[in-house]
Amino acid sequence: MQAVVVERFGGPEVLTVQDLPAPTPGPGEIVVRTSAIGVNFKDIYEREGRAAKPTPFIPGSEAAGRVLSVGPDTSDFAPGDRVAFWSAPGSYAEQVRLPARAAVPVPDDVSDEEAAALLLQGLTAHYLITSTYSAAEGETALVHAAAGGLGQLLTRLLSRRGVRVFGTVSTQEKAVAAKAAGVHDVVVVNDDTNVGSSLQDLVRGRGVDVVYDGVGRTTFEASLKVLRPRGTYVLVGAASGPVDPISPQDLAAHGSLFLTRPTLVDHATERSELLDRAHELFTWLRRGDVEPSIGGRYRLADAATAHTALQLRRSTGKLLLFPERSESRPEPAPSAAPTSRR
Repeated sequence: MQAVVVERFGGPEVLTVQDLPAPTPGPGEIVVRTSAIGVNFKDIYEREGRAAKPTPFIPGSEAAGRVLSVGPDTSDFAPGDRVAFWSAPGSYAEQVRLPARAAVPVPDDVSDEEAAALLLQGLTAHYLITSTYSAAEGETALVHAAAGGLGQLLTRLLSRRGVRVFGTVSTQEKAVAAKAAGVHDVVVVNDDTNVGSSLQDLVRGRGVDVVYDGVGRTTFEASLKVLRPRGTYVLVGAASGPVDPISPQDLAAHGSLFLTRPTLVDHATERSELLDRAHELFTWLRRGDVEPSIGGRYRLADAATAHTALQLRRSTGKLLLFPERSESRPEPAPSAAPTSRR
C-alpha cells in the first residue's frame, strides 16, 4: 500500500510517498480503500509541527471510498459499501483503517469525489449556520476567504437564507468565484492591503451581524471593528497564523461582542448527530443548496504540490488527492479550474 509520510516537520518537501503494510481492522473498525482524499489546512498545521503530533505519521483525515474489510463486532458496514469520513488520521493513503462509527454512508447519487470534497467543509458549514450562529433573512455576514471551499459553502447557504454576504479574497480571480457563490460585495485583501480601511469600506460603515473567519491573525482585529454591538465573531481557522491574545474587556469595548472558536468534533460528538448532519448535507446537495467547488486534482504522489497551492492561497475551492489506481483522472497542475455538480 502506498501512503504519504511525514518523517520530520517542515515544508511541503517533507511529504514523501512510501510503501507500507496494508492495515488490518480491529474490533469495531473498518478498512477503506480510498478513491478521493480531501486536502485541508489542518494537514498543513500537522506537517509543520503546529499540531503537536509525533513523527512519523501519515497526514490527512478526510476521504471517500469503499469498505475493503471489517473487523470483529462491526455491523454498520460490509465490504463494498461506499463511505466517507472526515476524522480518521492518516487519510493520505490507498487504504485507511478507522472506527466504523467515524464513517458515514455515501448515497448512490453522490460521487466519491463529491463526498470527499464536501464532507468536512460541508459539515463545518452546517454546524456554523445551524448551531453556532443561525443567521436569518435580512441580516449581514462577513465571510473571509470567501472563494475557498468552506467560504463558498457558507456563502451559498447564507445567501439562500436571505443574508447579505460581504466577502474577502486574496486575488481578483477569486473575487469572481466569490461573486458566483453569492457574495454581494467583495474586497481583495493581501499583504499590501490596509485590512482595516478595506473592511470599513466594504461594509460601508454598517456593523455586520456575524463574522466567519478562517484566516486568523491578519483579519482578526480589523474584523472585530466591523461587527455591530452584540455581534458574533466566529473564528473557524488560522490560515495566516494564530490570533493574538485578547482580553474579555476588549469585547466589551467593541460593543459587548460574542467570540467563539468552535470545532466540528464538538458538534458531532454522538454518532446520531454526525449521521443527522450528514443526511441533511447530502439533501442540500441534491437540492442545489450546496455545491462542492473542486479547485484542483492531484495524484497522491503530488501531495506536496497540493500543499503548496493551498498554503500560498493559489487555489479556489477544494483540493483533492487521488491514488494512482483511482479511476478519476487527476490534473497535476497547481490549480485546476473549479468544477461543480451541475
